Amino acid sequence: MYTSLRPVLLARRYTFAFLFIALCLFAVIPMEQGQAQATGQKPQQPDQTAPDSGGPGGDTGVIAVPRKKDVPEDAPPPAPAAPAEPKVKNPEELGAVSLRLEVPEVTVDVGVLLEKTHQFVPGLKPDNFKVYEDGVEQKVIGFKRVEAPITALMVCEFASNGYWWIKGNDMINAAYAFMQQLRPQDYVALMTYDMRTQIVTDFTQDKGQLLSALNTLQIPGFSETNVFDALYESIDRLERIDGQKYIILIGTGRDTFSKLTFDKILARVKSTHNITIFTISTGGALRAMTEGRGGMDSAIRDMDYLQADNEMKTFSSLTGGMSFFPRFAGEMPEIFGDINANIRSKYEIVYRPTNPKQDGTYRKLRVALVDQEGQPLKFQDQKHKPLKYDIITRDGYRAKQAVE
Repeated sequence: MYTSLRPVLLARRYTFAFLFIALCLFAVIPMEQGQAQATGQKPQQPDQTAPDSGGPGGDTGVIAVPRKKDVPEDAPPPAPAAPAEPKVKNPEELGAVSLRLEVPEVTVDVGVLLEKTHQFVPGLKPDNFKVYEDGVEQKVIGFKRVEAPITALMVCEFASNGYWWIKGNDMINAAYAFMQQLRPQDYVALMTYDMRTQIVTDFTQDKGQLLSALNTLQIPGFSETNVFDALYESIDRLERIDGQKYIILIGTGRDTFSKLTFDKILARVKSTHNITIFTISTGGALRAMTEGRGGMDSAIRDMDYLQADNEMKTFSSLTGGMSFFPRFAGEMPEIFGDINANIRSKYEIVYRPTNPKQDGTYRKLRVALVDQEGQPLKFQDQKHKPLKYDIITRDGYRAKQAVE
């Protein structure tokens, strides 16, 4: 039986052809991938966008789905991050600002008056002053001459004794002349006395209030003039005030019915601190016209006034003040001009204490005058006689209490 071999040969030929084509394809694909990697181009991915006609997109291509981390369901939330520390900056307009603590400074007002004439001694220099705090010398860092404000109490005699309208007029003129020379920084109070004392107005800086209070003194009530009791009460009132104080005593100086004796009021005046008494006598013109007329009554009256003058001088001299005995109203402006010049002119000394503790303790002060060689400073008059002087300053000060 004859069998044809043509189909078998054809099958073999097609088989070899298919194998040859497959080998060519496998050789071409790696070459294209290598060229794409060499040129940096990515192989084209099948388009996943929807067609313009709105139909479904192709379903071919690689879709990568990220794998979720295994997190336990009951795990606590992460702790919040700590806030960053705030940065503090100074305002641009202030620039760099620093804080510095310094030792406090102490300011001392010192008055230097001649003991005999009570005149202020000018022309002193910083080297002439030695300041001691609790016995330790301090270094002076500031010095100048100033006119300090005053704290004064006017004590005026207002009694209905003989010729009281003349004496009262002298008192009004003296008080008015004193008020005219006051300055806005001054503190002044007005007190009157006859049998008893009366505060007409308390300490004030209002000059108009003082003048109004002075105008209310029209008719006195009693004839007694208890100047000792009034002066004692005045000292008690002023000692409650810190700093240097002044008493302007305006009256005849005669004491008629005080509970205190002269020895007791003299001891009280001697024990005063930081109080200076100035006395101005009233009724001088009347006394000049009636003195020496003869008769027992006139002689006793003259002796009373002379004793009163001596007492007024004693009160002022013991405290570093001055006494005046005017006869005419025209003398008042000059008298109070001298008083103002003496009590206002001060030397201001500034130093930093060697004890910087702010513990609220009281520090004792002492001021001395020395010459260029460090010896006690001496003054002489035109006849080369030594002149004594008084240094008027506060006894001490209280340090500030540290704030806790």
